[in-house]
Amino acid sequence: MLLDAAESQLVLVDYQEHLMPAIFEGQLVLTNAIRLAEIAKLMGVPVWGTEQNPSKLGANPAELKARCQNTLSKMHFSGVEEGLGEWLRPPAKPVGGNARSLPKHLQKPASGGDERGMIVIAGCEAHVCLLQTALDLLEDEFDVWVVTDACSSRTERNRDAAFDRLAGAGAELVTTEMVVFEWLRTAEHDEFKSVLPLIK
Repeated sequence: MLLDAAESQLVLVDYQEHLMPAIFEGQLVLTNAIRLAEIAKLMGVPVWGTEQNPSKLGANPAELKARCQNTLSKMHFSGVEEGLGEWLRPPAKPVGGNARSLPKHLQKPASGGDERGMIVIAGCEAHVCLLQTALDLLEDEFDVWVVTDACSSRTERNRDAAFDRLAGAGAELVTTEMVVFEWLRTAEHDEFKSVLPLIK
């Protein structure tokens, strides 16, 4: 199954100023996260951020935060524990009607609007906050795509263990370019010329 931009949302987990200097390949990981966020915005893909205990670990970089629709401050390692799931899947709208409405079995089911169930996620640390958030999203029946070259931990071993566990749990492991070219699908896409310089 390929990613579809119209069904995707991007979640960027904890690229915080006091954490990133200790992260393995931290600058590369952050560069890919910013690239993903910029391309998502160009293509109409909602972008969400999280920050773990920002009073201690600092904020996400301004250039990343500016591309997010909203940023969740959290103390739980999983963003889902603190409401991220509600951002990604807003509650269904109640079915309106009155006594003369169609019987329930003939009514269309309530809908939350545009359902975007493909969650593209990346972040730090891969074996803690990224892992726990992604596993909770899988449990909540989202399709989860982990962008491996935009994720890391303080050690390579912890990062790789997280990828193994996520793959075993049913997450798709992808790279930044895989995501971008699947969102585009064709060189004739309206945003192709705008996106190309961002991935070169």
